[in-house]
Amino acid sequence: MGSSFLTPSICMERSVADEKILSYNDVVLRRSDLDILSGPYFINDRIIEFYFSYLSSSNPSEDVLLIAPSIAFWISNCPDTESLTDFLGPLKLQDKKLVIFPVNNNDDVSLAEGGSHWSLLAYERNANVFVHHDSYSGMNKRHALQLYKAVVGFIGAAHAKHMELANSPQQVNGCDCGLYVTAIARAICYWNENSDHKDRDGLWFSAVNEQVTPSAVGAMRNEILLMLRSLMESK
Repeated sequence: MGSSFLTPSICMERSVADEKILSYNDVVLRRSDLDILSGPYFINDRIIEFYFSYLSSSNPSEDVLLIAPSIAFWISNCPDTESLTDFLGPLKLQDKKLVIFPVNNNDDVSLAEGGSHWSLLAYERNANVFVHHDSYSGMNKRHALQLYKAVVGFIGAAHAKHMELANSPQQVNGCDCGLYVTAIARAICYWNENSDHKDRDGLWFSAVNEQVTPSAVGAMRNEILLMLRSLMESK
């Protein structure tokens, strides 16, 4: 008969995995996050939130907002319109020219860190469009549409469209979807910073296709890991 008690070694392993290694802005990272980045593992919400926070700090702009995964998930699944209205007010979405949301396919709101796939939904005000980038053949199409419907009324622009981008860069394995989210977010932010909004004809699509390649995405895993270790050493 099995025992419900944990052995000391298992308790020790969990304690080490949960050890706090870094606090960056409002993001707390654990030892287990380093392990995720060290191997070919599914990227969790803390790592995505850290990188979004890093992008925001590196190129601060009152016009750009990168939404944390937990907040995007809550917006998408909040059943109470009044609560959602109160919650979204401080974000001032109507003042942003660019808003980036991570999308997760977790259907169980009671399950923390659930789901099996990440994608990215970005809103651009000049074009008044939400664009969904999915690195795995539109797997998160329904979840992105759910998030769009939940937030579109708060964005402060009438008739904002939703676009499912057919030629978004595609992953070549089963574990890099979260890295594609970070890489696409970076490409969009760099495009926004460097492009001439008055003269451009299109959006960021060509920039994303040029910068978000399988090799570039693969390198991001080590890039983020080295970034975390450097920040840990500087503390």
